[in-house]
Amino acid sequence: MPKPPHILIADDTSIIHETLGMYLTSEGFTYASAYNGLEALDMVQSEKPDLILLDLMMPGKSGIEVCREVRQNSLTPIIMLTAKGEEIDRILGLELGADDYIVKPFSSREVVARLKAVLRRLNQQKKEPAQALRFDKLEINAGNYDVRYDGNSIPFTPKEVEILYLLASNPGRVYEREQILSLVWGYDYFGDTRAVDTQIKRIRQKLPQEGVAWGIKTVYGVGYKFEAGK
Repeated sequence: MPKPPHILIADDTSIIHETLGMYLTSEGFTYASAYNGLEALDMVQSEKPDLILLDLMMPGKSGIEVCREVRQNSLTPIIMLTAKGEEIDRILGLELGADDYIVKPFSSREVVARLKAVLRRLNQQKKEPAQALRFDKLEINAGNYDVRYDGNSIPFTPKEVEILYLLASNPGRVYEREQILSLVWGYDYFGDTRAVDTQIKRIRQKLPQEGVAWGIKTVYGVGYKFEAGK
């Protein structure tokens, strides 16, 4: 019998652990609790969670700091929990490699639905390893989340790799922002399409723009496409 997914809840509010923990248990998950950022980092190592529910604002180290440190050596899925409404905090979490964010107050049912979607997509990727894509000196490998140009690795977050791979898999095809959200996040994403614009901007900043025949092009009023050149 397969081992149930193990979730790390990192939040400084006890009621979050109680309500989410109860719902996760009823859905067949196991979970561990961390109440500050330092404890969360320790438990990422000791608990080896399959997914992290990570509060943005925590004592010790913020969720942003924890996300940044986890992403230095791990691709464990992260869903940010935030009570703040500022777009900059949500986008920053995604830029650092978080897979999703949920704004408080939220329902436990919504959290579990998002969590299941992220894990389901991850399991599907393991079953069907993606083929590396090559365009001139650019290589995109979604299997190990590696992007290289002229043999040199470029530091991309997992979501940036997935967006670039999606577009480059179908050169010339135009993807609407809503399509990118749905396909990359693995479900009908509840977030806002400006997250796509921010991710695309960061991808472009990391890739060379001069002397290459390929690139991500904006189709104004619609979305984005990858042009492979000749």
